[in-house]
Amino acid sequence: MNKRILLIGGGGHCKSVLDSLLELNEYAEIGIVDKKENLGMSVMGVPVVGCDDDLPALFRDGYRYAVVTIGSIGNPTLRIKLFNMLSEIGYEIPVIIDDSAKVSKHTIIEQGVFVGKQSIVNAGALIQKGAIINSGSIVEHDCQIGAFSHIAPGAVLGGEVVVGEHSHVGSNATVKQQIHIGSNSIIGMGSVVLQNIDSNTMAYGNPCREVKKL
Repeated sequence: MNKRILLIGGGGHCKSVLDSLLELNEYAEIGIVDKKENLGMSVMGVPVVGCDDDLPALFRDGYRYAVVTIGSIGNPTLRIKLFNMLSEIGYEIPVIIDDSAKVSKHTIIEQGVFVGKQSIVNAGALIQKGAIINSGSIVEHDCQIGAFSHIAPGAVLGGEVVVGEHSHVGSNATVKQQIHIGSNSIIGMGSVVLQNIDSNTMAYGNPCREVKKL
C-alpha cells in the first residue's frame, strides 16, 4: 500500500472524511491542503502540507489521489472549482464510503462522492460526482442525487426521489417517494416534502413550501 491522498480543506467536513479514511486504512499517507496561514498545523494528527497553489507540485511529488473536503450548504461553487482543478492537474478523485455505511452493490456512485457514517444507499440509486451523503441519511431505492448536491445528516429520501445538481436537503428532512427537487435548491432542516420543488428555490416547513427564489 503506497497510495497517497490529499484532503482539500481542513474544516469540519474534513474531520468527517478524515475519520472515515483513517478507519478504512487504504492510504499510506494522508495530507491536508488548506489556507497558507495553517501550514505546519494538523487536523486529527494529519499535517497541513500545502495550500491550493501547491497542488501541482504535490502531484509531482507523488500524491495521486485527492478529495474535496470543504462542505457546502446550498452553494457548492468552491467545491466545484476545486474538483475541476484537481481533475485538470491529473489527480484521481476517489469515492469514500465510511465502513459503517450500507451501500448496495446495485448502485452507481460517481467519483468524489462521500458517504458518511451509518448512512444507507439502497439498490438502483445513482449518486453523481462530488455529492455528499452525510451521516445517518437514507437514500432509498432508485433515487437520483445530482452532482455536488448534499444530503445532510439524518435526511430520509423515499424511493425514486430525484434531487437535481447543486442542491441541499437539510438535516432530518423527509422527502416523500417519487418527489422531484430541482437544481440549485435548498430544503430546510426538518422539512417534510410532499410535493415537487422547483429549481432555484428555497423551501422549508411541514409541509414544505416555497419561501423564495434563489
